[in-house]
Amino acid sequence: MRLKISHSTQYSYDAPVPYALQRIRLCPPPAQTQEIISWQLDVLGADEEVRFFDQFGNDTRLYSVPSGSTLISITARGEIEVRDTAGVTGPHSGYAPLWLFKQATPLTQPGALTAEIAAPFTSGNDIERLHGLSNAIRDRVAYRVGTTDAATTAEEALERGEGVCQDHSHIFIASARELGFPARYVSGYLMLNETTEQAATHAWAEAHIAGLGWVGFDVSNGISPDGRYVRLATGRDYRDAMPISGIRLGQAQELLEVHITVEQ
Repeated sequence: MRLKISHSTQYSYDAPVPYALQRIRLCPPPAQTQEIISWQLDVLGADEEVRFFDQFGNDTRLYSVPSGSTLISITARGEIEVRDTAGVTGPHSGYAPLWLFKQATPLTQPGALTAEIAAPFTSGNDIERLHGLSNAIRDRVAYRVGTTDAATTAEEALERGEGVCQDHSHIFIASARELGFPARYVSGYLMLNETTEQAATHAWAEAHIAGLGWVGFDVSNGISPDGRYVRLATGRDYRDAMPISGIRLGQAQELLEVHITVEQ
C-alpha cells in the first residue's frame, strides 16, 4: 500500500526567543516493512547544525533557532510504500546491543502492577503470550486522550486505568521485559480508515522473539502493524523515539499547532 503523508508542526512565541535547539526525527528509514518513494523535510526559522544516525539507527537532525525568532515551522512530507509483514520487522540491527532493550527506563520502570499484568503469560508459545499480554493491557487501560502526558510512567497509567498509545506501549514494553523479552518503542504514522486528518503521530511497541526477530504490537488497536503503518524511529521508550524535542531559553509563551494527514 502506498501512503501519502504530510506532517506540519509550528511553534509561535509571544516574545522573541533568545535561543532554542530542536532535535528532529521525522525521516522514516527504509526497512523490511517500507520503501521510501519520496520524502522531504523543510524547517523554517532554524538552521541545521548536524545530522546523524543515533545509537538506535534513527535519522536525527539538530536545528538551532537564531536569537530573536518568534516562529519555527517544521514540515515533513512524502510517499511511502508499505508492506504488510504481519508485524514482523526482521532481525535486530544497529549500534545498540539487544540486551539494552531489556533494561528499564524511568518511563518503563516495572512495579507491582506491571508484574501483575504480566503474571498470566509466563509460559507457552511466545507469540500467543505477547498477543495475550497486549489484549490484557487494552482491557485494563482504556484509550482516553488528555488523562496522561509525556511524563506518565507505565505504572502510573496502569494505576489510572486510562491513557493513550504512548502509555499502552510503555506498559507493554515494561511487561514484556518482565517476561524476559527485549522490547522497544516505535513512533510513526497510522492511516485511519475514518479520516485523513490527525492531531498526533502514532506509537506502538515491538518485542524481540528468538528465531523470528522484532515483532510489533499495537495495543491501542489490538493488532500487529500492517500495511497502514509507517515507522519513524525506535528506542527504549518515548524519549528515545519522539519525533520532535528541544530546549529553549527565555520566558516567551509557546503556542503549538500540529497538522497531520495520512492517506492512500
